[in-house]
Amino acid sequence: MQDLSDRTATFTDSVIRRMTRVSLKYGAINLSQGFPDFDPPAEITNRLAEVAHEGFHQYSITWGAQNFREALAEKQSKLMGRTIDPEREIVVTCGSTEAMMAAMMTVTNPGDSVIVFSPFYENYGADTVLSGATPIYVPLHPPEFSFDAGELKEAFKLRPKALILCNPSNPSGKVFTREELEVIADLAVKYDSYVITDEVYEHIVYEPHEHVYISSLPGMFERTLSCSSLSKTYSMTGWRLGYIIAPCRIVDVARKVHDFLTVGAAAPLQEAAVVGLRFGDGYYRELLQTYTGKRDLFLRGLDDIGIEYTKPDGAYYVMLDISRFGYDSDIVFCEELAERVGVGAVPGSSFFREDVRHLIRLHFAKKDETLHEALERLRHIWTKMPTHRREMSSVSK
Repeated sequence: MQDLSDRTATFTDSVIRRMTRVSLKYGAINLSQGFPDFDPPAEITNRLAEVAHEGFHQYSITWGAQNFREALAEKQSKLMGRTIDPEREIVVTCGSTEAMMAAMMTVTNPGDSVIVFSPFYENYGADTVLSGATPIYVPLHPPEFSFDAGELKEAFKLRPKALILCNPSNPSGKVFTREELEVIADLAVKYDSYVITDEVYEHIVYEPHEHVYISSLPGMFERTLSCSSLSKTYSMTGWRLGYIIAPCRIVDVARKVHDFLTVGAAAPLQEAAVVGLRFGDGYYRELLQTYTGKRDLFLRGLDDIGIEYTKPDGAYYVMLDISRFGYDSDIVFCEELAERVGVGAVPGSSFFREDVRHLIRLHFAKKDETLHEALERLRHIWTKMPTHRREMSSVSK
């Protein structure tokens, strides 16, 4: 038989989703794949129960139900500093994963190149390859995960069609400053490149940091495809409701790509989610307060255990430094962590273009009792991991 497509030859299955399966196998607390173990707000789930009996069971408008787009436009207009047209500047997608893929296919042609910051959410490299484009990786240097302006400029000199910007960043929790975004914007304008954003953690930004939408900077709305979703903001990762906001000339193309990828997002879920989109500012303040508390709880626990980490500025992930354990493979470390300690993590190498084997990612989007239990298990990390690999951890707790 003929060979199958070779476009996927350079990447594997999702390491993040694989580690969820490993967690299930060993009964580990899954701090690998970033989803909560608590429900969406009751107002939304109550509305979903009503919707089930109200006839929203057929296709909605391909690019999003009318009331969903109107509610989304009202919410995002306040945040993004301009009036978003729900008729011409929004396409609703099946999660931000589809939004990013649709954005990539809208912007790029085979043979184009796209700048990707490293570390990166694993889908970005795959999205680029599936679109026929070539990624240009620019490092974010730990521990602050800042970019070097000179390195970024050299990447732009290669005339990329676009840059992917995850802000706040998964996996590092970095929040890009206004000054950093201005550097990116200036280069994008100078070299006539688009910016594709992933802003799913836009409401989870810890003080004193602030989230700045790069599309709000001068001259940037015209060349920005702002992708996001309801998954993290409303604790509904399984609902798969995402969107692209962009100028109508871009959205017109993105709608065609979306139509032939998935036809449309789930109609009853859009109807129920409208309630959440119309929450007042108090909901988002409470959300941030909740995640600030979870972050502080989890980081205090890591301090007590003696595990080194980088404090996140946003999102709900933390990168741990496992150098002291002496492992040659972060993948093996994560597998044995799930089996021996009972906590699921993601190997950092799945996020980096560089050869990085000393970092792993955990998340803290869990009930407080779940986090306490995970920390209790992690307290035994120094004794339960293989002793022949702990030569470098002799000074640990």
